[in-house]
Amino acid sequence: VQLQASGGGLVQAGGSLRLSCVASGRTFSNYDMGWFRQAPGKEREFVAAISWRGGSTYYADSVKGRFTISRDNAKNTVYLQMNSLKSEDTAVYYCAAERTRYSSVRSLAPDYWGQGTLVTVSS
Repeated sequence: VQLQASGGGLVQAGGSLRLSCVASGRTFSNYDMGWFRQAPGKEREFVAAISWRGGSTYYADSVKGRFTISRDNAKNTVYLQMNSLKSEDTAVYYCAAERTRYSSVRSLAPDYWGQGTLVTVSS
């Protein structure tokens, strides 16, 4: 699976951005999808995940209530709507795919990674 993320940019604190990730190469609906992020000097961390049909989602506590993950299997695309952005959300955001195990997405373990898109939140 090839993953192409886009939508990052510079936004003021309190603002919103929507990230997109288009998949190609394999049947998109066979994959659970997720977003991870890596801030400067920090480890990559989990942000959100969504199951293969979109029926199940899971979020890191730090973004719960502010971010929403969704997918459109007809467009081979997963989205991350980010609202009420904070300076601590500044990071490179990566989309990721794991062949679905038809189980919880809480422990998403990606098989494939996208190239990352930079989100910068100014305070």
